[in-house]
Amino acid sequence: MITNKIIGKIRISDVIKAALLLTLIVGVSLTGCKTARKAASPAQQLPNVKLVKNNAEEEKDSVEYELIVLDPKFESWLATQPPATFYSQQYYETWNQQYVTEWNHRHNNPLRYGSFYETYIDYDPHIDYGLELNYRLYSYFRFIEDEYGIVLVPRAR
Repeated sequence: MITNKIIGKIRISDVIKAALLLTLIVGVSLTGCKTARKAASPAQQLPNVKLVKNNAEEEKDSVEYELIVLDPKFESWLATQPPATFYSQQYYETWNQQYVTEWNHRHNNPLRYGSFYETYIDYDPHIDYGLELNYRLYSYFRFIEDEYGIVLVPRAR
């Protein structure tokens, strides 16, 4: 009689162990599966920047460029910065060349740097983008440094 009770307890514990093992296997396999990601909320989205050429309808000979920043925090951050005339256009262009080179290097190496740099920035140093666009692009890189702690180009402080 005592032997039957011990055998009964062993069987119950074996069933419990098997159930736990099965639950663990199913749980691990389900968490290992990757499903399609829904669009993240604006606060969770990666920052994104794009240079866009706008052909003016009124003046067929002129070309305007626009910097589109899709990070909702950027405009409010920019409002706290010095005005565009604080530095010269040449100053902004020099820094932008360095920043864009490093940004695009990281964009081209996603296995090393991750998906943060998902947009390639097509910045040509031979094109005069004007003071305002160079200021905004420079400010975007400074914003990335301040907001996300990512140092693209080390600066002396």
